[in-house]
Amino acid sequence: MRLTKLMSIFFALCLALCSCRVNAELQSQNANSQPEQAASQERRPRAAGDPRKFAVIIAGVGGEEAYTRKFTAQALQLRDALTNELGFDEKQVYLLAETAAAGPEDGPRETLLRSTAEETRKAFDAIKAASAPDSFIFVALIGHGSFDGQQAKFNLVGPDLSTKDYAAILSSLPAKKIVFVNCASSSGEFIKPLSAKDRIIITATRSGNEQNATVFAEHFIAALTAAAADADKNGRTSVLEVFNYATHQTAEWYKQKGRLATEHALIDDNGDGTGHEEATMGDGALAKTNYIDSKTVEQASADAEVIKLTERRQELEEEIEKLKARKGQMKLEEYEAELERLLVELAETNQKIKARKKP
Repeated sequence: MRLTKLMSIFFALCLALCSCRVNAELQSQNANSQPEQAASQERRPRAAGDPRKFAVIIAGVGGEEAYTRKFTAQALQLRDALTNELGFDEKQVYLLAETAAAGPEDGPRETLLRSTAEETRKAFDAIKAASAPDSFIFVALIGHGSFDGQQAKFNLVGPDLSTKDYAAILSSLPAKKIVFVNCASSSGEFIKPLSAKDRIIITATRSGNEQNATVFAEHFIAALTAAAADADKNGRTSVLEVFNYATHQTAEWYKQKGRLATEHALIDDNGDGTGHEEATMGDGALAKTNYIDSKTVEQASADAEVIKLTERRQELEEEIEKLKARKGQMKLEEYEAELERLLVELAETNQKIKARKKP
């Protein structure tokens, strides 16, 4: 039977990956014996800046001094995580904030771009000119949002940009893969207009009616480098793992405070314009096999063939997850035939990688 054959292929694949999993578990045990931050740094050796990666971080208008300081500090923290630990070249990370300078009052301060609509468009125009179809673009909005029942916006200095504006901006970029994270209130309304193929959209709220200030940003930023977020212990944290960890920590924050949760994060990555609070109904497949970090030092120093094979392995893993999401829409024999083809190629690719790495 085809199903039996599929199980045999899957078992062989598991054996091929066994040594990798054992090493990952050993690394996890070592990490757990140290403080969280140290474990995270040891698990992710710093990678050189990847020229194919770009980021835009926007800290919006706070409305109050406390919020302005908070949003700017979170934006700086995110920028530091991207450039110090996740392989982004600092020259390709655009940070915009309400204030023109940031840093300790009694220490050195740096000049920042102001988070206006004009500067936001300029940042994306610069990325548009420098990026290519194989580039990866990460966008994060940190601040307050608004929704008037018809149109949602993210609060900037001066005129705001709406969901339609951001949708047009993203569509103009040549890069196929984009991760767009809106950590603001009322951000749930961004899902439908921004949803597209090969695009991962994450919002802090599930609708425009969740209008209270959110805490999702701090937990999302922490999840990017937290060893505990790596649920499958493979040494890297996928976008889905970051989302799951951040949503869990956000929910725990409300429980610890004894408050009713006023925000419920959503993820959409299948292009249907409908977000979910977890990986279900087709969402999560793309995020599960995509990472915000770059290759480790070991991977970056590998020969060109290993790099090529590793990239193909990720493509196959993405195709398998997408196929699983479509299972209910396919005939069983068609699903099993396609799954068999992908599993066979994945097993062969892993064997080639293993052979190339042998001394």
